Amino acid sequence: MQLGLVGLGRMGFNMRERLRAAGHEVVGFDRNPDVSDATSLADLVSKLSGPRVVWVMVPAGEPTRQTVTELSGLLSAGDLVIDGGNSRFSDDTNHAALLAEKDIAYLDCGVSGGVWGKDNGYGLMVGGDAEDVERVMPIFDALRPDGPREEGFAHAGPVGAGHYAKMIHNGIEYGLMQAYAEGFELLEAAKIIEDVPGVVKAWQRGTVVRSWLLDLLVRALDSDPELDDLRGHVEDSGEGRWTVEEAINLAVPAPVISAALFARFRSRQDDSPAMRAVASLRQQFGGHAVQAAGPSSGAGSTQG
Repeated sequence: MQLGLVGLGRMGFNMRERLRAAGHEVVGFDRNPDVSDATSLADLVSKLSGPRVVWVMVPAGEPTRQTVTELSGLLSAGDLVIDGGNSRFSDDTNHAALLAEKDIAYLDCGVSGGVWGKDNGYGLMVGGDAEDVERVMPIFDALRPDGPREEGFAHAGPVGAGHYAKMIHNGIEYGLMQAYAEGFELLEAAKIIEDVPGVVKAWQRGTVVRSWLLDLLVRALDSDPELDDLRGHVEDSGEGRWTVEEAINLAVPAPVISAALFARFRSRQDDSPAMRAVASLRQQFGGHAVQAAGPSSGAGSTQG
């Protein structure tokens, strides 16, 4: 197949390479001219034969909205747009409606695989009409991992379902990463454990906690056994927040995912106002020791 690909960053660039290796013709556009095959979106569209398929891999929110809006004025009836970024599922309805005015089809696709996807393949979760999904199945088959299709690809439902599925996937990812991180910290704190990286590595085969995420943690520990080359500052790209919001909207208890999200917020605080309040209250009602603010922290009050 022929495909236009907008956005050649960490994910998009590798996706283009995997698709080309599978024999597909990919015309890519990126603001970085060093990696781009076209000078503009209009130029990209002009290089494609109709009916066109354009895959968008740009940051969620306004960048995606602007790209879809511009494509709606460049593409023709019968063309198809796929949003493979991490858009919020509620944006998909608006994108689909905008394109439908020009009789342009729309699919949303949650893509998982990160920088390893070029070699390992990408897990794909797609939302949209079955006919549109089938039309670009050769592209999906080239991107997904080798093996049974159902183990790396799902037509999750109508427009929005693909990004919804990816949102929940990433919420689960938050919880899994936090559990591994807390286990690592406990091992580091325990004087009885003399080889933390060795213990974590021993979990890779035969244990119920083995996973690709664990393999990546082992890989990180191999190069930095105490992980002290990094600051413990963790951002979030939105999906965890949206997952927690959906849990609230649907009255579904999600304490692990919620706690993992809040832990990320905590990682960005050099000094937590909330925990200063807790320390103050413990001092007030029980005379418990506190640490003074400033370069040298000392104990105050008497212990109780």
